[in-house]
Amino acid sequence: MTAFWQGLGLPGVIDVHTHFMPDRVMAKVWAYFDAAGPLVGRPWPIAYRGEEDQRLATLRGFGVRAFTAMVYPHRPAMAAWLNSWALEFAARTPDCLHTATFFPEPEAARYVREAVEAGARVFKCHLQVGAFDPNDALLDPVWGLLAEAGIPVVVHCGSGPVPAAYTGPGPIGRLLRRHPRLRLIVAHMGMPEYADFLDMADRHPLVHLDTTMAFTDFSEADAPFPPALLPRLADLGDRVLFGSDFPNIPYPYAHALDGLARLGLGEEWLRAVCHGNAARLLSL
Repeated sequence: MTAFWQGLGLPGVIDVHTHFMPDRVMAKVWAYFDAAGPLVGRPWPIAYRGEEDQRLATLRGFGVRAFTAMVYPHRPAMAAWLNSWALEFAARTPDCLHTATFFPEPEAARYVREAVEAGARVFKCHLQVGAFDPNDALLDPVWGLLAEAGIPVVVHCGSGPVPAAYTGPGPIGRLLRRHPRLRLIVAHMGMPEYADFLDMADRHPLVHLDTTMAFTDFSEADAPFPPALLPRLADLGDRVLFGSDFPNIPYPYAHALDGLARLGLGEEWLRAVCHGNAARLLSL
């Protein structure tokens, strides 16, 4: 792992898609994966299960210099509490970017503004788990605020691993037509609708994609990235960001980086994806 980023001449890796949550929430997430719940659809052993301090030490040991705490609600009256926890976590974890989230509810505009004023650097929106339309009228002031503030939003909008009512390029595409100044980071490269989300990035210069779980053997088995799209991925090299889904991955962390390297897109592309792009977007 260390040899990977040192060989590229990098000071380490920036991971824009990692999960740290309140202990009881993380336990429920792991239980859902253990049971291969309906939104998982296949066996999914958690590779880095452990106490929070252990997970932090592991991530830092890999050479990850900055990361996120992707929290997300699955029901109303949950997001504000998650944001409070994430604020406290970022305060005691200097290498974690202050992360926040939201849900379509009357209070959303208020607590999102509070998170922005408290210094949130990135937001998480999970359309699959939350099962909501990003175009819900309750979210209009939220999207407007985030667009105005220029704060990136990591959004799970692709239909992998299991489609949901508001996943796929349609709902998020309609959102971008209404809020073209949003800085969206499409999680998982938009898996499995890779071509559609590359098209979206072509149309919207503020749209980025993260590599979370893409190009790994685990994902390639069910949702392979089409080799014909690799030239487009190379051309978009300044808007692709490394993400891992740590700790909720069913393989070693280094395998995600190996998957990027074996694409054969060159060291300059790897340096940008694993560090430079995120450092620029997130002002690190």
